[in-house]
Amino acid sequence: MNAATAEKLPLPADPLNLTEQARQALSAAETLLAAARAGVETKVVKGGRVDAKAVEVEQYAVHGYAWAATYIEALRQLLGWSDALASEGRGGELEGLILQAGFGEYLGQLAGGIAMSQGEVVRMADMGVAASALAAFAANPAVASLIAGGNTAEVRARIADLVKDGLVQGFGDQGLDETLGMVRDQFRRFADERVMPFAHQWHLDDQLIPIEIIQEMGDLGVFGLTIPEEYGGHGMGKGAMCVVSEELSRGYIGVGSLGTRSEIAAELILAGGTEAQKQEWLPKLASAEILPTAVFTEPNTGSDLGSLRTRAVKDGDVYRVTGNKTWITHAARADVMTLLARTNPDEAGYKGLSMFLATKPRGDCENPFPAEGMTGGEIEVLGYRGMKEYEIGFDGFTVSAENLLGGVEGQGFKQLMTTFESARIQTAARAVGVAQSALEYGLRYALDRVQFGKATINFPRVHGKLAWMVVEIMIARQLTYFSAREKDAGRRCDLEAGMAKLLAARVAWAAADNAVQIHGGNGYALEYPISRVLCDARILNVFEGAAEIQANVIARRLLEGAN
Repeated sequence: MNAATAEKLPLPADPLNLTEQARQALSAAETLLAAARAGVETKVVKGGRVDAKAVEVEQYAVHGYAWAATYIEALRQLLGWSDALASEGRGGELEGLILQAGFGEYLGQLAGGIAMSQGEVVRMADMGVAASALAAFAANPAVASLIAGGNTAEVRARIADLVKDGLVQGFGDQGLDETLGMVRDQFRRFADERVMPFAHQWHLDDQLIPIEIIQEMGDLGVFGLTIPEEYGGHGMGKGAMCVVSEELSRGYIGVGSLGTRSEIAAELILAGGTEAQKQEWLPKLASAEILPTAVFTEPNTGSDLGSLRTRAVKDGDVYRVTGNKTWITHAARADVMTLLARTNPDEAGYKGLSMFLATKPRGDCENPFPAEGMTGGEIEVLGYRGMKEYEIGFDGFTVSAENLLGGVEGQGFKQLMTTFESARIQTAARAVGVAQSALEYGLRYALDRVQFGKATINFPRVHGKLAWMVVEIMIARQLTYFSAREKDAGRRCDLEAGMAKLLAARVAWAAADNAVQIHGGNGYALEYPISRVLCDARILNVFEGAAEIQANVIARRLLEGAN
């Protein structure tokens, strides 16, 4: 049997038949992935080790392998979500169709080509997979049936019909337990009432998010969500962080991203700080008494943190900092900077770096950096405006020696590495929230807009876009929740977090782009909020590890783990 002749799945799908087919198809996809790994290994593994130069030359193959692995992990988690719902007597027709369409589309892309980005499609042949292995995958009865009957016009039409009232009833059971469901409802209300009605004007005015909103968020516990109770936080897990970040980012990515600053700072202090530093800083972060910012990136370095040149020289009981930083988010209004600088100029690369908790006076738009030895200016940006971006210059800026994180020099990069998992999990959650926002704006417009005598949602290429958003957002959401569960269980999850971030960022951009298309010319007008969502979505493929860097990291982890 092949995809062209396979019997289509019933509509709505028979749950037992569908889940069994999905399980069989997933097994076939795992076999295909093993063939892809073997093919990529022949290209980049030299003498039993992954060769860095070969990885650079073979980027399409290597990054394609990362994307294929991400797709398969995403399908695994989508099936796990479906199984969990079934075991609890939850889920219905919509959830079954999400599973059906998700498997059908991703299996089809594995067979025919994965879109790493717009204009970049990678195929199994690029990864060195033999034609016979690909043919065996496509001929697998479960794979063929799901490709043929999964993401069909009929399925998309039915999904769209089921979510026409989704703005009230939702877009599918997310699989949350009672506690996380209550958290989601609380922050959805906050986003609906205190963020969404005002966010677009903040964007148009290029205005900082009002401090009153930040104070309300502090009262709701956003900034101390995962900080242990003994340090003034709520002691909740990364799952709660995902739900909160998603709902706030659905309202406005800037509001959702405010928690990222505190999350990074708290992780740094919890993992690398002294007990005195934990007692001093964590309660203040949790209560929003102080606002942090992350000061890592420098001009001409980007992701290459080992090349940082900003210097911190010990001078008695202070360090004097000299150098330049860029793309620093929410820097003016922050009270403390997690500042990465080189304390040992003789130690090249990462080993000479140290992390500081550098205090500064809170600035504003008129006077962003009222601190001696510190200057800077705003970087004007397309979107993600609510916290503003800055470049900063340090010229003898002083930091108390007691604010060297952990009290030992040379630990900065190692300390920063401990934050990567949480930061990427939260970025994935922000991306899911942005994608959800695009879906809701697109759906609302398609229901209201009348053309040729009927609402535009009745046209297949309109409701088809919306239906696929529903499906792929759920896929990205479940992969993100999985990475959070791994983190909460104390397991290494840099791979899973990276996959979640990689996929969710692409999903957010696709959802925003398609929602603009649904709006037609109005989507290009500044007065419509979807124009802001498009600008906001674009940054997700760049920060917290650009998509290309992220794919590289995922592939190397997989390849090095296999050798």
